[in-house]
Amino acid sequence: MNKTIVTTAAILICLAIVLGAIGAHSVKKMVDSDGLDIFKTGVNYQMYMGLGLLAVGLNADKFVFQLKWFFRFGFGGVLIFSGLLYVLAFKEFHGLNFLGAIVPIGGTLMIVSWVILIYNLLRSPKTNS
Repeated sequence: MNKTIVTTAAILICLAIVLGAIGAHSVKKMVDSDGLDIFKTGVNYQMYMGLGLLAVGLNADKFVFQLKWFFRFGFGGVLIFSGLLYVLAFKEFHGLNFLGAIVPIGGTLMIVSWVILIYNLLRSPKTNS
């Protein structure tokens, strides 16, 4: 197990649940349906990455390679992607719409994190465990 990855994953999952509840009860009263959809997308991808990080982190001792870059790209990606989507959901209240151009960078970082994991898995020697 990798304690850092598992702890981060647990925090992301917990926050996704909290933000999902806030979205269902408060955010929907404050933003239009487009803003609510944007907010939900942020929550969903935060949860997906949290669950993915949790699975990998719990099994870290089974990998023969380092998870440092997988973790850094994945965590950074979810911070940028979901974080900016939370801000953009409230676009009616601010003039920060230009941040929408940065959101795909976060998505790309998340994708790259999984590509790193796949690459390392394919390069790893086969084991019977």
